[in-house]
Amino acid sequence: MSSYTPKRRLDASEAPRTAGKRAAVRPRRRRRRPRPTPAMVGALALVAAGIGAGAPSFPTGSDTLASSGQAISSTAGVVDIDGDSDVDISEPLDPQALEEQTATQAEQVMQAQADLTERAQAAAAELESNQWVLPVTGYRLSARFGQSSSMWSSSHTGLDLAGPSGSTIVSMTAGTVTEAGYDGAYGNKTVVTLEDGTEIWYAHQSRIAVSAGDTVDPGEEIGYTGATGNVTGPHLHVEVRPGGGEPVDPLGALAEHGVNP
Repeated sequence: MSSYTPKRRLDASEAPRTAGKRAAVRPRRRRRRPRPTPAMVGALALVAAGIGAGAPSFPTGSDTLASSGQAISSTAGVVDIDGDSDVDISEPLDPQALEEQTATQAEQVMQAQADLTERAQAAAAELESNQWVLPVTGYRLSARFGQSSSMWSSSHTGLDLAGPSGSTIVSMTAGTVTEAGYDGAYGNKTVVTLEDGTEIWYAHQSRIAVSAGDTVDPGEEIGYTGATGNVTGPHLHVEVRPGGGEPVDPLGALAEHGVNP
């Protein structure tokens, strides 16, 4: 019988070399990476979802504000920028604090009302001092400013309001009585001087109801119509003299202050 002896693999060091040539070395082949299968893609998606659930969050606008040293805290609905408030609006207010706040508010309301009343009174007084009214009622215009007649030495210097004798005459505006008495052709005459120096003359009265030095308001009684002086019948003769000088048309002065006879 013949025996089989396996051949031993020679090492590279033992391999026979051809004179003048180096033994050829085969290059290593790179292993190809397996392409991902659909099952692998699904598994990776699940892993990514799990990682995302535990991923850290990035700072928002409020976190940025807190990191700048202005922490925002909320206690029972109260937002406190400084973060050091312990106010709890769910608890009832202290009765003493409520009483003090109520008293302070009442005092402030009373003061506001007093100021408002004072301003209203001042405004009313200012309005009243500049208000003009008709001097008589139940009249008719019998002569106008600037008319000419044998009854007057020159043109008419005022406005004649004819009516029954004894009709009440009131001051057309606020002023001070600077003259009250008889004055020749004017008969019983009252002069009321306004704050700006304008004089208003009321002539031919049957009776004068004020004295020099009296202060009068618009609509305040100063006398009664009559026929004293140079007249042909009972009437009120009214003159308006700015600065106590020459007379001007009373109709223009009345209209300027919203009064139209």
